[in-house]
Amino acid sequence: MDIINTLQNEFSKIFNHTHENVFFSPGRVNLIGEHTDYNGGHVFPCALTIGTYGLVSKRNDNKVLAYSLNFDKLGIIEFNLDDLNNCKKDNWANYIKGVIDTFKKHGYNIENGFEILFYGNIPNGSGLSSSASIEVLTGTILNDLFNLNIDMVEIVKMCQAAENNFIGVNCGIMDQFSIGMGKKDCAILLDCSTLKYTYSKLDMTGHKIVIGNTNKKRGLADSKYNERRSECEAALKDLQKVKNIKSLGELTEAEFEEIKGYISNPTQLKRARHAVYENQRTIKAVAALNKNDLATFGKLMNESHISLRDDYEVTGIELDTLVSLALESKGVIGSRMTGAGFGGCTVSIVKDENVNKFTENIKVKYKEKIGYEPSFYIVDIADGAKKLV
Repeated sequence: MDIINTLQNEFSKIFNHTHENVFFSPGRVNLIGEHTDYNGGHVFPCALTIGTYGLVSKRNDNKVLAYSLNFDKLGIIEFNLDDLNNCKKDNWANYIKGVIDTFKKHGYNIENGFEILFYGNIPNGSGLSSSASIEVLTGTILNDLFNLNIDMVEIVKMCQAAENNFIGVNCGIMDQFSIGMGKKDCAILLDCSTLKYTYSKLDMTGHKIVIGNTNKKRGLADSKYNERRSECEAALKDLQKVKNIKSLGELTEAEFEEIKGYISNPTQLKRARHAVYENQRTIKAVAALNKNDLATFGKLMNESHISLRDDYEVTGIELDTLVSLALESKGVIGSRMTGAGFGGCTVSIVKDENVNKFTENIKVKYKEKIGYEPSFYIVDIADGAKKLV
């Protein structure tokens, strides 16, 4: 609880009074199923013990005063509940504004402003969903502060809508869902077309989940993400001329192979192939995990990375280097990029006794090739967003 005591002191310093409540929203890592969520497929993410803390106190007027210890040079960002626009100068606080705006548009009464202090220990730009963590944290705070009694799945949907419509990133539902609905020691198999989900207990006895951060900022990620989504939509339109489907996620590998010739654009064909095969890989991977077959799970992780590299083209030299170095290392069950790509992180499953050597050796070899070191995080699986105090 030391971190909370530190944040309580910071809140008092910044706002000259004490806070009322403390909330936490995790980051997430997707174990397999990348770029499938907006294609109506399955994903298999879990919430992490690293995330975003929010300390909050209600005001009597309609002003919101927001401060982030991660962006302390920006100072207090102030805005009015009656004037919610996406302004470049408000930087990270646009995520808060977007969620408030979406709640209001859904008819929820946010009648007072508040003062809020944020602190996140998710590396910015890492692909572990710091933005979705802020959104779901904000939604959880609004729900509690104003006694809105909204179901978490509805909060998740509104947070996704805020990212799509207010921020302008055409993301799928996975990030917000896994952050809102996470469960300790479990990953979530989520069907993104129906939002049906099941929890799978992750028995990681003798193994650790190790996240490797390339430390390359993902400058291209948002624009390229929207581009990939458009390419998949175009491929889907071609296939819908010959098959009655609503999404690429409905197709098996065999069905796709039968009709793929109707996709006229070769790039769009590659994108669709990844979406279909990755979805099927995810279903197979969860089945393997449920049988405690980590070896098959790891093999499917490796195949996922190859597909993301060759068919979806979202990896780049940094991610490819981290994965190839991981796969050369002793005790590695599987490794792949995770997140949108173009930088960000990898996720690897590593035997306990090999973790220290794994991180030490890769730091040296990665620096030789890329010019700077990666960072590593050994993570546990946490519950979803909630009120702590």
